[in-house]
Amino acid sequence: MDFSFSEEQTLLRNTIQSFLQDNYDFDSRKAIIQSEDGMSKENWQQLAELGLLGVPFSEADGGLDFGPVETMIVAEEFGKGLVIEPYIQTVVTCGGFLRRASESQRQEHLSKIISGEEIWAFAHAEPQGRFNLSDIKVNASKNNDEYSLNGHKCVVSGAPWAQKLIVSARTSGDQSDKDGISLFIVDKSAEGVSLRDYKTVDGSMASEVTFENVKIDSSSIIGEEGKAYNLIELVVDETIAALCAEAIGAMSVLNDATVEYCKTRKQFGQPIGKFQVLQHRMVDMFMQYEQSVSMTYMVNLKLSEDELERRKAASGAKVQICNASKFIGQSAVQLHGGMGMTDELNVGHYFKRLAMIETQFGNADHHLKKYSSAS
Repeated sequence: MDFSFSEEQTLLRNTIQSFLQDNYDFDSRKAIIQSEDGMSKENWQQLAELGLLGVPFSEADGGLDFGPVETMIVAEEFGKGLVIEPYIQTVVTCGGFLRRASESQRQEHLSKIISGEEIWAFAHAEPQGRFNLSDIKVNASKNNDEYSLNGHKCVVSGAPWAQKLIVSARTSGDQSDKDGISLFIVDKSAEGVSLRDYKTVDGSMASEVTFENVKIDSSSIIGEEGKAYNLIELVVDETIAALCAEAIGAMSVLNDATVEYCKTRKQFGQPIGKFQVLQHRMVDMFMQYEQSVSMTYMVNLKLSEDELERRKAASGAKVQICNASKFIGQSAVQLHGGMGMTDELNVGHYFKRLAMIETQFGNADHHLKKYSSAS
């Protein structure tokens, strides 16, 4: 199978690399994280001007009409640059829901995402749910043409920056039923919505979101009432594919940095890279990276296949990414010594981002179990 990229895809990669080179060196990123907003609105607008916020959307909706492979390229390069702006949360996850929404919803919302006017976040996880996508307590009760939303969502990534939320809520059935789950578009400034914002370990931001009798018009529901589970699973698989791509971008930087450090750091009168045991460790790191690249390509190519194949590919890729992230991250820190976790060196920051990706939408144990049950 030919895995070479087309001229258009290579041009897309070069565009992102130029943007990162000009705007996203390590010191610039640290300054962005320490700023009041915690992200750069200027960079977000530049992403919009470059067309990157419209990558997965159709031309009819104002996008570039690209597919999963192009989204993978963007995510991989953003992983190399440790981009803090909520691209995956807004464009891949929430954009994934909106691409399948009604025509009126697409016309109303997608242009604002593509232009950089709005940031979105997916409020799904709940404290008791762990990684179970169907374990939802947040309730939406219907009264005429209006819903009343009540409950609590946790670790809503990107929510402090968002203007809109896509919220999963139970409109019928028991707590863990797959039927009875609905998706709602909620304005973050709506009465009854409260947030507690905080920094995450990788420098990003998330929120605990509480809904108290939040009134939602029935026109804000995405798809059919009570039938959102399959759509959630599909979009989460697409998000996992993008996170895998981001992870391999971060891994490649860690591998390169570790090899370079081992060439220059001297001990006992010679570079530590000459010690065979460290050479073996770096080879193992490279092998884990290459296996992760293969699994990432596979899941992105299988997103359009039937549900079973897609789910198996997403879970299989996530297991590999989780294991490789842990091994490469820990090995890079160990080979750099104590300075590997200092704030002044980028190695620790890549390690923290990989640690976050490990737990997003399911860790290795969860997906191994999911893969086994799907086989």
